[in-house]
Amino acid sequence: MAAQRNVFVHAQALCESERVGAGTRIWAFAHVMKDAVLGADCNIGDHAFVESGARLGDRVTVKNGVQIYDKVVVEDDVFLGPGMVFTNDRVPRSGPFKNPPDRFLATHVKRGASIGAHATLVCGIVVREGALVGAGSVVTRDVPAHAVVAGNPARRIGWICACGGRLAADLACACGRRYRLVDPQAGLAPL
Repeated sequence: MAAQRNVFVHAQALCESERVGAGTRIWAFAHVMKDAVLGADCNIGDHAFVESGARLGDRVTVKNGVQIYDKVVVEDDVFLGPGMVFTNDRVPRSGPFKNPPDRFLATHVKRGASIGAHATLVCGIVVREGALVGAGSVVTRDVPAHAVVAGNPARRIGWICACGGRLAADLACACGRRYRLVDPQAGLAPL
């Protein structure tokens, strides 16, 4: 499937979804399930998995080995680093105690955020605009806009500009952008 509108699917990939945007590339051994939604100009790396019910915006980079499950929403211009994983069930069980999909919790990664290699995002959280999650971090709560978080559990260790530069104490970047603190939970907004 997904042979429409300049979509590239490697011969060794499996794309069951017909909802794949123009210019998207799906590489070897990746699996995109039926009813997953991928925007335009996405790049889905080797061995990535995109489950039914997951939604990706435009220009999303999904590096090798990323796992994206049902009820995950990823907005435009997001970077998902190698081997990072989303969860969708806070109390996973098998057999008679297994939670049905309607009990899974949604996770939302907003525009321009970046998630580092091998990070884990526990379900039910929001990673706000322009945030950066450090490699190997375990994110258990919402991440403010333009925050840099790292660790297990992940905690804010700084602020970052849309360009990727670390922000100074006055929330100014060397690129010329300036920000203001909306509040500690919401994070920063551009001036």
